[in-house]
Amino acid sequence: MPETLREHRTLFDMLLHSSSKYAERTAFVYTSSNTEFEVSYEKLFDDALVLARAFKSHKVQKKSNVMLLSDNRYAWMVTDFALLSLGAVSVPRGSDTTTRELEFIIQHAECEFLVIETEKLLKAHEEMLKGLKNLKAIFVMEGGKTHRWFNHTYSYNDLLTDRTITPEDREEFIARRYALDMEDVFTLIYTSGTTGVPKGVLLTHRNIMYNVTTVPPLIKLQESDSWVSILPSWHIFERTVEYVALSRGCCIVYSAVKTFAADLEKYQPTLVATVPRLWESMYSKINQTVERQSPRKAKIFKILVSISARYNKLQRQYHNQLPVFEKVFWLRRWWQKIVAAFAILLLAPLNAFAKKKLRLVQQRFGGRLRMAISGGGSLPPYLEEWIDAIGIRIVNAYGMTECAPVIAGRGLNCDIFATLGPATENTELRIVAEDGSLLPAGEVGEIQVRGEQVFPGYYANEEENEKAFTEDKFFKTGDLGKLTLTSELVITGRSKEIIVLASGENIDPSRIESAITKLPFVSDAVLVGQDKKGLGALIVPDFDQLRSFISGKFEPDTDEAEEVTDLTDKQVLSRVKAEINRLLVAKQGFKPFEKLQDIHLLDKEFKMGEELTNTMKKKRHVIESKYREIISKLLK
Repeated sequence: MPETLREHRTLFDMLLHSSSKYAERTAFVYTSSNTEFEVSYEKLFDDALVLARAFKSHKVQKKSNVMLLSDNRYAWMVTDFALLSLGAVSVPRGSDTTTRELEFIIQHAECEFLVIETEKLLKAHEEMLKGLKNLKAIFVMEGGKTHRWFNHTYSYNDLLTDRTITPEDREEFIARRYALDMEDVFTLIYTSGTTGVPKGVLLTHRNIMYNVTTVPPLIKLQESDSWVSILPSWHIFERTVEYVALSRGCCIVYSAVKTFAADLEKYQPTLVATVPRLWESMYSKINQTVERQSPRKAKIFKILVSISARYNKLQRQYHNQLPVFEKVFWLRRWWQKIVAAFAILLLAPLNAFAKKKLRLVQQRFGGRLRMAISGGGSLPPYLEEWIDAIGIRIVNAYGMTECAPVIAGRGLNCDIFATLGPATENTELRIVAEDGSLLPAGEVGEIQVRGEQVFPGYYANEEENEKAFTEDKFFKTGDLGKLTLTSELVITGRSKEIIVLASGENIDPSRIESAITKLPFVSDAVLVGQDKKGLGALIVPDFDQLRSFISGKFEPDTDEAEEVTDLTDKQVLSRVKAEINRLLVAKQGFKPFEKLQDIHLLDKEFKMGEELTNTMKKKRHVIESKYREIISKLLK
């Protein structure tokens, strides 16, 4: 067990340590009502103490399950800190949770208390909440004085009227660390569910502290580092990132999707952690901005990126930094290195010029970004190469809520590109076939994992617990992957998302969807075709880009060139499908049956909380149910 893990047995220990060691440093920067606020570690401690004292007076205690319904804000972390101190179990979720889902979680988790972000949000769920008999009190983060006699709803303004802190208060607050143990559950997170009903994931202090102590060395985290935060705090990826940052005295800037690009330039972070979908958004915005400036500039930009990417790949080929899945005869390997070395020499002058020009793009990320962390989903290869080509070190990480979340990551300890790196320290990772037998490097099977980060089980769900673990206590992730000869992990898909055609071919939809979304006029895509003769796709178009594409394909005086209004127009659909299938060719690693037989253009974007999870993963079961009629007509 690492020394730091012994020193800080629990998350509360860690927060107490940081609050003391980095007392005067800025912990958070956030904006409220167009006013920017900075909060020190010392104030974080004081605010948590006062709130914990108030919670305790309303009977919140160890093992109390507390529903925490809120989006990112400073008060979220204060609430979390306060609940940790009492040994209460937070059950967090975002404000976009539907009333029906909220009711299910509160009842299934047997929550005794509810902390809710605003009075408006409380009103939206008011009728449902009145019917819940087990709730002892409701606390509203942002609101006026709401408490009335015989009413168990309190605003934080009601709770925090007395902010006086005595030396005895401090001693009592700090002493609570001794009532907590590494095996205590600190949170119960209900997964958003890409495939079905949410399951409650129990996480202990041991699980989260494994991550808090393991991640910093992988990214060489320094006290001087600053983060821009955009993901929902309740999600374990973002939550762990914040804990990791706080453990080293870093500054966290709360951002939002709308202000993310501007905040990167304004606050100039050294680190940013986000999901593939937001990298896709940045990729599209930058390319579209250049395209709008001038088609000639756009063409030059693409050439510069291509040169940089090609040079980087040759360098990695020469230095043995590309994934290898089977042994290569030494003579062939040396010949490949000689060819790579020769190509590097030829390309070096052009690469130097390309890299110099591409530094300007880095200004869009603030200019100080030393590392970008991508998690919460698999990063498409084209996007990973693009980020790398413009000069940003990308840490591609893999994890799950059930592992709090880190399983593997290509940190600074790993140079093998296009992989997720090796399993993290003291983690056992294996690839198994359907019959449970171990598979060698290069063969695809289910990823199974065992280690201190693996959760003890799902809450009140013995049936799922039996399915989730092997007899020797390995957690069955449900993800498909393979290992390189040097044990780096590559994700190939998710077993529950595999599409099986009527002819028996198994198809990973994520590969094809990633290829499709490279097209500028495709905002999103969902592959369909289970038990059908061929594949189809639901396409969410970028209408401006689609108009540009269509105008270039039709004669200037035709109606189609003027406007794309009829999403069922056969000529438009035919052109779009042909352009997509032009990407799905053998040269790019696709098989003949992976071409699309038909497509449908949707008139609405997918929304978080509906078709998308809070980390912007597609809820395939929801999408397939919502568009069932369209899908059935698409692939008759």
